Amino acid sequence: MTAALRIGFIPLVDAAALIVAVDKGFAAAEGLEVELVREVSWSNVRDKLNIGLFDAAHLLAPVAIASSLGLGHVKVPIAAPFNLGINGNAITVSPTLHAALVEEINGDRFDPLATAKALAKVVAKRRKAGAEPLTFGMTFPFSTHNYQLRFWMAAAGVDPDEDVRLVVLPPPYMVDSLANGQVDAFCVGAPWNSVAVDLGIGHILHFVSDILDRAAEKVLAVRQVWADTHPDVVAALVRAAVKGAAFIEQPSNLAEAARILAQPERIGVDAEVIQRTLDGRLKISPDGTFRESGRYLLVGREGAGRPDPVQAAWLYAQMVRWGQTTLTPDGVKTAMAVFRPDLYDAALGQRPPAEAPAAFGAFAGPAFDPNNIRGHLEAFEVGRWKA
Repeated sequence: MTAALRIGFIPLVDAAALIVAVDKGFAAAEGLEVELVREVSWSNVRDKLNIGLFDAAHLLAPVAIASSLGLGHVKVPIAAPFNLGINGNAITVSPTLHAALVEEINGDRFDPLATAKALAKVVAKRRKAGAEPLTFGMTFPFSTHNYQLRFWMAAAGVDPDEDVRLVVLPPPYMVDSLANGQVDAFCVGAPWNSVAVDLGIGHILHFVSDILDRAAEKVLAVRQVWADTHPDVVAALVRAAVKGAAFIEQPSNLAEAARILAQPERIGVDAEVIQRTLDGRLKISPDGTFRESGRYLLVGREGAGRPDPVQAAWLYAQMVRWGQTTLTPDGVKTAMAVFRPDLYDAALGQRPPAEAPAAFGAFAGPAFDPNNIRGHLEAFEVGRWKA
């Protein structure tokens, strides 16, 4: 079998398994001739996948769900047989906002509830002074970045639709927007948080793994109809991605993986910055302060590659919470059906694991139960959903 594929991606480190699978020859060994096409915006990636200009794509997990539900664009059912990344985002703030938060914080600087409460105080002071609302950049309305920012803020009573401004920016444009004062903060995937810190224009306030233990970030996405008609190609693509992830997760391979990703036609930033991400050791302030986390970005370890429909249910719940859709049994079913552990297992010739992946948890709110999304939503005071 030889299949020629065009696959779109955004220059982010969580495209690593896909890029390494192609550039190290794992895809070719599976009979795949892959052309990787670098894009700037998620709308470009979504649209080209939906109309068939791409056979597959590195895609925001919530976009795959929104496309399948017909939210915000045409309805095109998507299948996600592989998770390209768990976690990997961070919230970066300007030096001015960082100083304001530090002045107001009461408690652990790395506790997201403490920083959210500090943000609430900053927002209140600005309102009293008649200042413009703070502006936060995120990558897309249907994105984990959007939901993570909202989840964090709302835990302290900050209404993300009333108290601040959330604006959409393509990931590569985040740094310039912060440098130019167009945003006060942003939530984006690696390496762009680190680039801002290295330039001295930002402080990483939180790794998103501080906010959510295990957040499905990017998926390898294909159209459902294409998956149905090309099952052998989908299986080969999953196996290649699994091999790419396994290569990256070997510590002895990190330097080589970083060099591959650093190429101008791939991510196009310094390999040392990328390796920090893969190591989970990031410089968080211009003064050189570093912070380590083994959970910053999971590419393949801890079962990260196998799609978990519970993750899809949580993302759907956030869409409901913030008024992007309404809660229906069919909506939950459709969202969960996007994540395809069955295709992952079939590609690897394995049975479903006996144990579920690590529990899905967050720093605030009740434990998430996909069978009781209504109860989950009712636990929060801030939101846009209607019972």
